[in-house]
Amino acid sequence: MDINQDRENISKKLDIGKEILYLTKTECQNIGVTYEKILELTNDALVAHGKKEYEMPAKIGVHPLEEVFFHAMPAYVPSKKAVGMKWIECYPNNPKKFSLPQTTGLLILNDILSGCPIAIMDCAWITAMRTPAVTVLAAAALHPDAETFGMFGCGVQGIEHVRFVVKRLKKLKKIYIYDVVEAASDNLIMLVQPEIQVEIVKGKKPQELAEKCEVLSSATIIIKETLSVVKDEWVSKGQTILPCDLNTFWDPKISKRADKYIVDSKEEHELFDRMGYFPDGLPRIAAETGEVLAGVKAGRTNKDELIVCSNIGMSVCDVIVGREIFDIALNNNIGKILPL
Repeated sequence: MDINQDRENISKKLDIGKEILYLTKTECQNIGVTYEKILELTNDALVAHGKKEYEMPAKIGVHPLEEVFFHAMPAYVPSKKAVGMKWIECYPNNPKKFSLPQTTGLLILNDILSGCPIAIMDCAWITAMRTPAVTVLAAAALHPDAETFGMFGCGVQGIEHVRFVVKRLKKLKKIYIYDVVEAASDNLIMLVQPEIQVEIVKGKKPQELAEKCEVLSSATIIIKETLSVVKDEWVSKGQTILPCDLNTFWDPKISKRADKYIVDSKEEHELFDRMGYFPDGLPRIAAETGEVLAGVKAGRTNKDELIVCSNIGMSVCDVIVGREIFDIALNNNIGKILPL
């Protein structure tokens, strides 16, 4: 279907330029996009990125407080007829200060031919889904035979990582989890263990996970200060580390000595480097995640390679998942049509 036909189909339900579809978080969450579909869409986004079949500038942002950021994340993926922008913020202190989520935001989709906005939807659920999907797709490409997986951070992202990982790492025997708040670990086990066959083990300390797990991920907080919770001496050759929290959680020495340092977006990591999130310098980048998934560049070529694959989130994934949600909503009369 070309963009003219696509616009014509949308126009049957929406008066483009005069109306917009609004979708809440609950509507996005319950619309019927399955975990497998999220993985499929995210893989499509990463492959398009790896083949350079997209337009997406590095994140730009504002920083009203020292520890926070707002990011404007536009993207266009021609193959999916998806163009729009995510406007999202990270306020690490929200849960304690206001009993609010650390991350909230909106996704706007536009008509390609006229540029008019066609949808506004919550992006928190989309972000919570596509982030672990990227981690798990990368893990499957870099370490498909892993029998152990470790997750640092047991909030929304940690929960979804554990749900997603069993769908691609088929040989897993144990999943280790750790959170500084023990109740968060207990909550993850309570929610997810009944859903999956792989045993979830609550780790006593970070060192236990680092030393026992072949594949590790972290979804904690993103701040400029390097916390170095996981020490360099705990990490061994042959492991695959997939941070979602930039340079915060891991000893920077780990990424610097890794045999391969892979990132979802080179431009975005370079931007964060200029902003001061890599005080010891950005490691040399071997490839982008999408390039590995698209077969453009090599992933793991040796079982003893230590690989760090840093994925901080790309709007190509957001607009593709958002477009899928929009199509389902429009075809099933879900959401609220509002006048512009």
